[in-house]
Amino acid sequence: MTESFTLPAAAPARVLACGAFLKNRAARLEANGLAWSVVHGDLGDAEACRALDASAEALLAQGGVDAIAHDLHPDFHSTRLALALGERLGVPVIGVQHHHAHIAAVIAEAGIEGPVIGLALDGVGLGSDGAAWGGEVLWVDGGERAQRWERVAHLQPIALPGGDVAAREPWRLAAAVLHSLGRGEEIEARFGAVVGASTARGLKTMLDRGLNCPLSSGAGRWFDAAAGALGLSVRQAFEAEAAIALEQLATQALPGAAHAASFAPTLDLRAVVAEMFEVPRDDAAARARAALRFHHALADGLADAAVHAAREHGCDTVVFGGGCFLNRVLSERLAHRLQSQGLAVHAPRHAPCGDAGLALGQAWVAACSVAASRSASRDLALET
Repeated sequence: MTESFTLPAAAPARVLACGAFLKNRAARLEANGLAWSVVHGDLGDAEACRALDASAEALLAQGGVDAIAHDLHPDFHSTRLALALGERLGVPVIGVQHHHAHIAAVIAEAGIEGPVIGLALDGVGLGSDGAAWGGEVLWVDGGERAQRWERVAHLQPIALPGGDVAAREPWRLAAAVLHSLGRGEEIEARFGAVVGASTARGLKTMLDRGLNCPLSSGAGRWFDAAAGALGLSVRQAFEAEAAIALEQLATQALPGAAHAASFAPTLDLRAVVAEMFEVPRDDAAARARAALRFHHALADGLADAAVHAAREHGCDTVVFGGGCFLNRVLSERLAHRLQSQGLAVHAPRHAPCGDAGLALGQAWVAACSVAASRSASRDLALET
């Protein structure tokens, strides 16, 4: 074990959390202490899976646990490991929704007692409805009630033509936006030269017929669509390459941002992305302004939704979670907008905002669930 830190409030149960699929890291929660494993990497790699197995055993060697926590996705190695450990130890195994865990990690780290509005922004996580989520506005209770939550709003879902392939090829997301606006006939003309005419036609056919085109509300996929529309990325060489390029371009326009044009707040970014297709490829300043407008449109739409949700639910606190908050242009704009409306803003401090910090949120939610179950059992015993 390489890292531990103390939480401001004691957890109501002892939990081993098995973490996420990407940047996997396990954690053990007991009282005020959180012990992390090393970061194992992505669980698509067999060596990373073996490393997680070893880390879980090392964390369990520190003492007993009351529950094992895992992501909702049934096919992750971390989920299978949690189920096996729970059966072996005779303790409950508790699945925690991915974006709920992102927000709960900050609740635990900051010692937040009251309810919050959580903005969970990342590439993908399995939603409680079985769909791909990632641009979420959540209501989450605080303190020892953090197992209670509700999805109150989300980004407009975008089609992923080709499924997981679309997450690696931003042009597919940009094409999907065109198609959703009734402009599918433009796909071959705009992308045929860079991906091949037959590939572009095939993708349009997929979208026309809805073949292997699952929907996702992931903020990361909207960054990909915007980068694809500007011609910044066709195929990504590494995770978040397109989003990083888009942020770097946007920072070039920040000095004149006070006079930048803006869109009415919305969670549907299709019109914003569609406008980016019309920006001249040889006009560097215009491209930078378009990249910044996208960041501002995303931030302003989310801020508007969060303010509305906070008022509706009587909250005065907003929590940021998910890997998209590594983007400073987005996070700073969002924080400013929310604070100007009198809301407190909390972001991860010790735990990473991305999936490497997810186990903390999983563990905290599971501990709260154990405590709630115990309380319900005591109440039932008293009634009988």
